[in-house]
Amino acid sequence: YLKMQKENVYINDIVERNNIQNKEELEMLVQIIASDIGCLTNPLKLSNNFKERDKLSAITDKTIYNYLGYLQNAFMIEKARRFDVRGKKFIETPQKYYFTDMGIRNSFLDFRQSEEISHIMENVIYLELRKRGYNVDVGSVEIREGNSKKQLEIDFVANKGNNKIYIQSALEMKTSEKVQQEQKSLLNVNDFFKRIIIVGDNIKKSRYENGIILMSIYDFLLEPNSLEY
Repeated sequence: YLKMQKENVYINDIVERNNIQNKEELEMLVQIIASDIGCLTNPLKLSNNFKERDKLSAITDKTIYNYLGYLQNAFMIEKARRFDVRGKKFIETPQKYYFTDMGIRNSFLDFRQSEEISHIMENVIYLELRKRGYNVDVGSVEIREGNSKKQLEIDFVANKGNNKIYIQSALEMKTSEKVQQEQKSLLNVNDFFKRIIIVGDNIKKSRYENGIILMSIYDFLLEPNSLEY
């Protein structure tokens, strides 16, 4: 059923509406995005990815830019822009792309990568935030380590009106090193909005001494007011 929906409801409609000459290119682009959920990318990077897969590919970054627009207009994918948390400005490239339906995403991969739980979990969190009315961006925090600067990523910066929440998605945090890694970008935010780490383990909601909230994906999804903790 999902494969039929993918082919007839999405792909054929997009091809016909936008007069696309190379249907295979469009499908390959969706497969690449489906394989790289949660990865920062842009049209040039995707064009290079095409050429790695097919040395004869002549697809340009401009064509991919157009394809991405068609996919977004068809509500198959959504784009999450990068936001400089300290500089309070958007970074135009690269961005992340998330699917609006994980079943359709899995069908493009012939269900071979449906076990990639960390990627799926990140996409599911994104969808739930959008369902709850949040605008969702990808956070970027610049820090200085020694004589060099480093960019840290916050998976989601969720905004609704005057409310803002910083969220990290972590499948598991079983070591102190992993805890420090997930907290690092959140601790370098220079405002006082809520900071949350959502984990795949079925744990009880709690709060670290530094104010960061820890909750399970189950509580996040099943409790409508989970973000108000």
